[in-house]
Amino acid sequence: MAAEVSFGVASPSGPRTVSIAYERLGAGEPLLLLHGIGHHRQAWDPVLQILAAEHDVIAVDLPGFGESPALPDGLAYGLPTIVPALAAMCDALEIERPHVAGNSLGGLLALELGREKRVRSVTALSPAGFWTAAERRYAFGTLLAMRRGARLLPPPVIERLSGSAAGRTALTSTIYARPWRRSPEAVVAETLALRHAAGFVATLTAGRDVLFRDDVPDLPVTVAWGTRDRLLLRRQGIRAKHTIPGARLVRLPGCGHVPMNDDPALVARVILDTCR
Repeated sequence: MAAEVSFGVASPSGPRTVSIAYERLGAGEPLLLLHGIGHHRQAWDPVLQILAAEHDVIAVDLPGFGESPALPDGLAYGLPTIVPALAAMCDALEIERPHVAGNSLGGLLALELGREKRVRSVTALSPAGFWTAAERRYAFGTLLAMRRGARLLPPPVIERLSGSAAGRTALTSTIYARPWRRSPEAVVAETLALRHAAGFVATLTAGRDVLFRDDVPDLPVTVAWGTRDRLLLRRQGIRAKHTIPGARLVRLPGCGHVPMNDDPALVARVILDTCR
């Protein structure tokens, strides 16, 4: 069950209240989980119980995604807003320097939190921000096509498609290498999450000029990339390693862009190894 936390975030027009939905379970050192654009916190469900056996796990819906409301007027989507909002959320929940694992957009946010020394360790799974201009255009075009499809398909059609392995493949093969492993209920929920994501367009627009150029020194950092990532191509992991020389670069064999579903045991092990 989701809980919600609200807190103040500075804006050019004065403080604004941001609310974030989250799920929290387990015990131990805190571990923050951040999903990708158009997704929701349930992307982490395949690894949640494994991680919660060792950690106090906080899986969040980013503002404007999942069950989290859109940002209030006066706050623009983008790193200068979302990164301080996540730090403020941790303060509101009395979480001091959590470990953080993020996927795609969440991986970029995790690295930014690491760069600002707000976390103890960073695991970035196929993080955004290491693309060339052509790779970014390809990824954004693919994401927009997925969003269009989610908005055009009536919910009864989404439910019918999700009932078969072929239908789940048609809906989610862009992000999963093994889409048939996803349950019908999960595919319906994540397709509707993409359909209704209030922050999708503004977040995508804000990402047009994003490149991660800074090192993240004095912190355990793992960058992991699926060998079958069709959205952010795995050669971007090499660029990430050049940018963050001290990072551990891990190959995720047979995994797609959202690897938690494709190989939960491997992804959980990579995250836990980084936290240790």
